[in-house]
Amino acid sequence: MIAPKTLKLSLKALREFGKKRLPDETLIELDERDECPLDIVRHMCNPDQLGIQLLFIPEEYGGLGGGAFDVYCICEEMARIDLGIATAVLATFLGSDPITVGATPEQKKLWLSRIANEGILFAYGATEPDAGSDLGALKTTADPVLQDGHIAGYRINGNKQWISNGGVADAYTVLANTPAGPSWFVVDKETKGFTHDEPEDKHGIRLSNTAALAFNDVYVDADRLLGGVEGQGLNQAQAVFGYTRLMVAAFGLGAGWAALDRAIPYSTKRIQAGAPLSEKQGYTHKLIVPHVVRLEAARAYIEETAERIDAGEGSLNTEGAIAKYMASEAGNSAAEASIQALGGYGYTHEYMVEKISRDVRITTIYEGTSEIMEMTISRDRWQLHLKTRGQHFHEQAQQLEKLHVQCPNVGADIAALALHGLAEVMEKARVGRLTRYQHVLLRLGELIAYAECAGSLARRVARLAEGKLNEKANRRFDASALAAVSRVFAREAALKVAEEGLRLIVGAGGVSETDIAAFEASMRVPAIHRMQAGLLADMDYTADALYNRAAKSAARAA
Repeated sequence: MIAPKTLKLSLKALREFGKKRLPDETLIELDERDECPLDIVRHMCNPDQLGIQLLFIPEEYGGLGGGAFDVYCICEEMARIDLGIATAVLATFLGSDPITVGATPEQKKLWLSRIANEGILFAYGATEPDAGSDLGALKTTADPVLQDGHIAGYRINGNKQWISNGGVADAYTVLANTPAGPSWFVVDKETKGFTHDEPEDKHGIRLSNTAALAFNDVYVDADRLLGGVEGQGLNQAQAVFGYTRLMVAAFGLGAGWAALDRAIPYSTKRIQAGAPLSEKQGYTHKLIVPHVVRLEAARAYIEETAERIDAGEGSLNTEGAIAKYMASEAGNSAAEASIQALGGYGYTHEYMVEKISRDVRITTIYEGTSEIMEMTISRDRWQLHLKTRGQHFHEQAQQLEKLHVQCPNVGADIAALALHGLAEVMEKARVGRLTRYQHVLLRLGELIAYAECAGSLARRVARLAEGKLNEKANRRFDASALAAVSRVFAREAALKVAEEGLRLIVGAGGVSETDIAAFEASMRVPAIHRMQAGLLADMDYTADALYNRAAKSAARAA
């Protein structure tokens, strides 16, 4: 992990680079031309220039050894500039992941040092035309080539689809089936038999290069097999999902805020019926505040997960899935709302929110779709529910109830209600064997994500109030304003669990008509409804904080 001062300087340099080299006018022109500005991407990855890639590389190979928290901060800032260029930079990081996780010491030294010292670009060659995100269904093969009874190399045949940096990378990590199972290989761009198609004509992130790859008897030496042992590819891919999905979560977070940060100042200047839109609840409480609240709930979960990864708790794949799901969905909603917030201007190409909306859409698709995230979340937490005999979320709720005693204004009590209700919903699903319905399983994933993020945001506010928040953490809101944000989100999460959880269980036949009232009581639905009191005041307070209306905030607090 890098020092806070170093991270701050890196973020400042990145911000200034964006203003100088990538103003809105340039980004819009490049988007219209569907052009990846390769010179800018290489400048950003040049160790003698911006050197962004150094943050991803361990110190022993010439990098800065940034941790998950550092990379989240950088990824959010890159997404605020442009999500397409951010994708091009992340592609090298993603492409180097199989090396970082599974390569031999010699392979790591060779390739990671080249990324650090030469700024070479990588691509991650996993997805295939027919397999999509299912890495276990890949058809690309790597057949051993024997020489004197030993494996001298491999011949790779197959195709890859939707590969970021596919047409511009200097080297590729490629997943292919060997006799012992899926394995990763490094392939140079000049290797005979390897070709790539023209760039895809994409809906968004048009400043990134995305191209299909083809391998026709591509020969690589045996030392290009990462780790030197066949069959480790899926394990190596799984080992970094939590980490890489956290980065995509940061992309959704950054893009969502980039859109809102254009809608917010616009509303202070747009006069309607004698007053600016920023003074009207019909504008702020529909198009701004709810999306800020969801983004900040996602931020809390991202930061908490990043800290846990940096503390050595493992890859935290499920937590990474929750972070990605919440931040990417929130980022999309925020961008859509920002188009609406700007009216006709928002719908035109010359205003950035239209482009941001197209760009951020990919975050719910790549590195696993939102539906795969829902399935990942629900399956893992379902196992915890069974293992703890239904107590997992009740225990989380009890911890939040303790937090509420210490910090009564952070929304921990409301978040606890969401988790208690969730535990009851999952228990009814267990008794009724309702997870045999895939729709139920996926919707549980959404409810779990919301409830866990509510708890995470309450904990973040408490840490901020106590002066214990990570030194590198975002501090857009002070403790009082963030507490209002937390209470708004906790109410939403609790109500979602109460209403949609009840709808799921009843709809799937998990409770009889005569037992519905008892089920509602066990979920604490009346208490959740009572907790909605104060919602409008907290939304007002959040709006005041966003628009720097200090006098109004002080009056409300009084």
